[in-house]
Amino acid sequence: MYSTKGDFAYEALRNRILSHEYGPGTVLNQAMLARDLGISTTPLREALRRLKSEGLVELDAHRDARVTDLSAEEARDLLEMRRALDPIAASLAAERRATADIAAMRAAFAELEPLSDRPEVVDLVTHRRFHRAIYLASHNELLIGTLDGLWDKADRYRLVGLKERRDQAQRDETAAEHEAILDAVVAGDGALAAEVMSRHIRSSLGAKALTRLSNRPR
Repeated sequence: MYSTKGDFAYEALRNRILSHEYGPGTVLNQAMLARDLGISTTPLREALRRLKSEGLVELDAHRDARVTDLSAEEARDLLEMRRALDPIAASLAAERRATADIAAMRAAFAELEPLSDRPEVVDLVTHRRFHRAIYLASHNELLIGTLDGLWDKADRYRLVGLKERRDQAQRDETAAEHEAILDAVVAGDGALAAEVMSRHIRSSLGAKALTRLSNRPR
């Protein structure tokens, strides 16, 4: 249930962008979008402004919107930030996790399934829920907010990364890393949690996306 029509429009459009239903470069006509969503242009513009602030759309002088392009440079920037900050969050989580944090992390871990080559948005959400449970256990609000913002931008790149075929061994390795991160945090081993998280980010879908985008023809 959404509190406002603007919230509804924001979630609907954001999911379509993140799932590549509206791919990079797609022009979004406001009048057509408003009719499609069954709302007026006022809440639609509110939603588009929020998406612009997240870097997902551009607004031109004629008030139409355009889904922003993907770039190897942004993929690199996102990966560098996550390689720096995710291990810190895991280490702090190991030091500061409370009983409720452990329960939340275990519940999120129980929902994890290896991502298919054609995941739904809900599949990406379960992976985000697990990582966010780690972030929340760090009890560092600035760090949590920063990582939330990075995750918002990175979802579209994860779909690019999924275009790189992964064999069963690679999927099993990712699953084992998730479990190892959880075990280290629960055990209170900050150094191990950071080490496994660092390894996990280096082989992440974001890293695969960077490789793919860097190698595409210019």
